[in-house]
Amino acid sequence: MAVRSWMLEQLVKVERHQPEMVERAVKEMLAQESDLRWSVVVGAYLDGEINLGKAAELLGMHRLELQERFIAQSIPVRVGPETVEEARAELAAIESWNAEAEDAGEQ
Repeated sequence: MAVRSWMLEQLVKVERHQPEMVERAVKEMLAQESDLRWSVVVGAYLDGEINLGKAAELLGMHRLELQERFIAQSIPVRVGPETVEEARAELAAIESWNAEAEDAGEQ
């Protein structure tokens, strides 16, 4: 079944009233569909909605690994934060990755 524009419009409407339900459904879908997850994350990165660190976190990769993959696929790499918000987001992504690595090491 093809996703029709009306389906997406209705999903946006439902999200206004039940954001948790839609977020959960989208997260589940992206977790199951790696090609879709890649496309959504790379699209958000290219649109400047997320930085490289956040993209790497969402894709379950190290930032340097993702940077190499972007270079190999001729995807422009933005190195370094352009704003204070981006710097904070990068720091949060690094801290999250470090915490996960520490937790994995303790187990």
